[in-house]
Amino acid sequence: MTDRPVAEAPDTTALLLETTSLDDFLRALARSALALVEEADACGITLERLGRPVTVSSVGAAATKLDEAQYGQDDGPCLQAMRTGREVSVPDTLRESRWADYPAYAAVCGARSSLSLPIAPHSHTSGALNLYAPVPHAFDTADLTALRLLTAQATGAIALAQRIADTEEFAADLEAALRSRTVIDQAIGVVVGQQRCTPEKAFDVLRTASQHRNIKLRELCAELIASITGETPPEGRIRPRA
Repeated sequence: MTDRPVAEAPDTTALLLETTSLDDFLRALARSALALVEEADACGITLERLGRPVTVSSVGAAATKLDEAQYGQDDGPCLQAMRTGREVSVPDTLRESRWADYPAYAAVCGARSSLSLPIAPHSHTSGALNLYAPVPHAFDTADLTALRLLTAQATGAIALAQRIADTEEFAADLEAALRSRTVIDQAIGVVVGQQRCTPEKAFDVLRTASQHRNIKLRELCAELIASITGETPPEGRIRPRA
């Protein structure tokens, strides 16, 4: 163990407030974890999405491929930590007999030891924070108090970050929907002026035309507005959800 001062876990709420997106927050979290263990050179954060593990952020060249190797065989220290809610340590990949061919692959990739800590165990945002080191027994004498605290704090912070991201996506979707509504209202106004009918009748005319042409109502209305103004309205297509 080195004589350097014991590192302190950063405030994950402060990290969240200092970043501008969920991706940035997760990257900052991975960097913070890596900084807490001197001999570690890679960190990956795994979260379960739609029933599948995904590396949502990583630092260091080997982290993502080491995580994904475990996903490929549906077993490994990362997945074990995520599924059991317990820390999983690999002191030396060359002497490890668990998880079939994974330890040998990890050694070839330059990871001689690893530590996986559970994030939000037994919840819909369960995952693991995975640290890799190029030397064996890198975590045996390391002070893991700050790292464990960081991982524990990450549980609530990730849930909050996900909620913020969902809110931002909802706001963007609402804005797109309002833009689409504006284009449709403009087209209704054109039809009312051309056919001297009610707005309800104009909407029926546009909807019937879109069905006959097999195109979306918004696209039909955009074409109509463009034919009159010579300019295509801004895109208002709602973004698909991840």
